[in-house]
Amino acid sequence: MAEPLFRRIALIGIGLIGSSVARIAMERGDIAAEVVANARTEATLDRVRALGIAHRTELDAARAVEGADLVMLCAPVGAYAGLAAAIAPHLAPGAILTDVGSTKQSVIRDVGPHVPPGVHFIPAHPLAGTEHSGPDAGFATLFEGRWTLLTPPAGSDPDAVERVAELWRRCGSNVQRMDAAHHDRVLAIVSHLPHLIAFTICGTADDLEEESRQEVLRFAASGFRDFTRIAASDPVMWRDVFLNNREALLEMLARFTEDAQAMARAVRWGDADYIEDRVERGRKIRRSLIELNQA
Repeated sequence: MAEPLFRRIALIGIGLIGSSVARIAMERGDIAAEVVANARTEATLDRVRALGIAHRTELDAARAVEGADLVMLCAPVGAYAGLAAAIAPHLAPGAILTDVGSTKQSVIRDVGPHVPPGVHFIPAHPLAGTEHSGPDAGFATLFEGRWTLLTPPAGSDPDAVERVAELWRRCGSNVQRMDAAHHDRVLAIVSHLPHLIAFTICGTADDLEEESRQEVLRFAASGFRDFTRIAASDPVMWRDVFLNNREALLEMLARFTEDAQAMARAVRWGDADYIEDRVERGRKIRRSLIELNQA
């Protein structure tokens, strides 16, 4: 077996992503010699212990990071500033601090000022997930064939960047570096806007008259069911994502709104060519996803 990348990793938050990393690290043995899990409640840590997905659990984040050479923030991004302030005095010299948040400019803004000298801060974002949350939601193949984007600030230590990249490669990910601002614009259209639309559509359905709402649920076609799967995602996590990527999200929402209005005009005036073109473009994107093994 290869030498473990890290002596000890501390996972601050043990939901879908954190518990998946924990499972992989425990199964492989070449990611960390010791896995420490932190959560906000003792009940969650009881579940972690029952699942056997960490060597040690700590309710106090500051205690969890002591002696760790890799610390991974796996909580909702809105909690990062408070967590960074709490753990900063306890980070070991030379340690790597990374994360899995879906917004990257806000992470650099909120965490960066707390990082002590000698600690390497390498933000990251694995593009993988399901609508489920909590330590039971994780699984060891979550990241297989998916992308993880690294957004290290200028001047980051190349060896630290490579160690984080190698961690994600051992988790099964493809890895690419990306500027944080560019990351946030890309994710606004491929992830954040689709979630916003899904939550909104489900809210619209829920606001219908009772009889209509029951029929919507009873006769839901696959399209609506797909929206409900997305809309079942963790509300705190997505609240924080929307608020911490508001500029890029609002820009993409404005562009989508213009396109939706154009489609509405085509439907109103019977512009069959426009409608067919838009449907065909959707089919083309779907085919491209399948060819890239990202479907």
